[in-house]
Amino acid sequence: MTEENYNYRTSQTLLRNQFPGKGKLKIPIIPKFQEEPGDFDDLLLIGFDKTHLEDQHHPDRMVHFFLYDYRFERVWKNPDNDIEKLSRYRAVLSPDFSMYLEMAPVMQLYNVFRNRWCGAYWASKGIRVIPTVNWGDESTFDFCFEGIEKASVVAVSTYMASEHDNRQNQKEWFMAGYNEMMRRIEPEKIICYNTPFPEMQGNIIYVDYERSSWRHMNYECSFHREDLDAFKINSGSSGNRDTIEPYLIGKGGGSAYGGKWRPNPNKPQDQRFLGSPGEIKTTVMKNGETFKTKIGDSGRAEIERHETDHGRSDKHSNPHDHRINWNNPDEHPEPGSPINYPNGAPEFKQYRRLFSMEKMIVIPDGSLNFETISEFKRSLHWGGEIEFVWKGITYGVIRYGTNNKITIYVANRPETEKVCETADDALEYMVGEDRLRDVITKVKVISRTV
Repeated sequence: MTEENYNYRTSQTLLRNQFPGKGKLKIPIIPKFQEEPGDFDDLLLIGFDKTHLEDQHHPDRMVHFFLYDYRFERVWKNPDNDIEKLSRYRAVLSPDFSMYLEMAPVMQLYNVFRNRWCGAYWASKGIRVIPTVNWGDESTFDFCFEGIEKASVVAVSTYMASEHDNRQNQKEWFMAGYNEMMRRIEPEKIICYNTPFPEMQGNIIYVDYERSSWRHMNYECSFHREDLDAFKINSGSSGNRDTIEPYLIGKGGGSAYGGKWRPNPNKPQDQRFLGSPGEIKTTVMKNGETFKTKIGDSGRAEIERHETDHGRSDKHSNPHDHRINWNNPDEHPEPGSPINYPNGAPEFKQYRRLFSMEKMIVIPDGSLNFETISEFKRSLHWGGEIEFVWKGITYGVIRYGTNNKITIYVANRPETEKVCETADDALEYMVGEDRLRDVITKVKVISRTV
């Protein structure tokens, strides 16, 4: 055996056995957090992807990992690289590697081990650590609370379980695990990132999700210019650092699909997808385009007619139809490819007689706009057809189901079309002198299917 081989097979990076833990699984134990005066006064958190070695404005925050796993995998792969940086903050929550219900059980166990190992390792380096607790279904209860001492301070997040965006809440799943955590760990305090459910018992330290977000952070610190650039969304200079994007917080537990779809009460256009069997709902978009949506026997939309060509007469007839598919994991409405009628469309008629068969939906000004980049990406992922205005010019973005490509263009000018593989590619499109990524939450959306 060569020295190189010996060093590899005996390295702690491979074995991870310096924290023996207890029981047959030997999950490492995170030492109990030693509270100091003021630790939980007006507590705010900071995402790991926004931490920096030279951050002089946020050292009183605790670092959280309620982020997609790829944004912090490096703390497991190269655990020494961030020690100095993390030690500058008030405390660190152990990394919240995902525990999705749909995950293979061995992956759930592996992620619990990684959570506790990183926490134990950081504590061994003098960093103040609070264990983050997550769980799957009841089958995970035998191991997901291991490695945490009785009466510890712990951290949880209700974001993934809460009703938000187009998602129903997953409170039943969350409360089952939370109550089991309370029984097994009997935590002294529970840091709750995002609004607690009324049913949650214990000494809860509520941390406001919005106030802890990147929008309320001060980046005017003594960073080098290139470091500041690295914080920009999808900056090419980010290197090994992750980028800032809203709504990344909230993964980790519950369903990987985020819960079943529901109409967003702040988006009246969502209401057209549900109704009484046989009902036809008419929605008038801000640009005057009319969508007619037929509700099927299930109470869900089955087909929709668009009385427009979306500024692309070479791609759509006016009118054209879309079949609405619900056969996806989170049961959201997904318009299919356009059904064009170059020789004239058949009548779009009800197939049974009801009282008040037709319902008109009025779209308030601004309700179609995108609040986040993630919302724009999700719309395209669901097969959205979008029209928006920026600096007086109308643009369109469409994802075609036939080839899954995304096209973006100036309305009625096919020569401006750019064909994209992904929504991120589309976000690089120049709308005049501006990159779409930089203005997508500022444009006026005048028509939008999902």
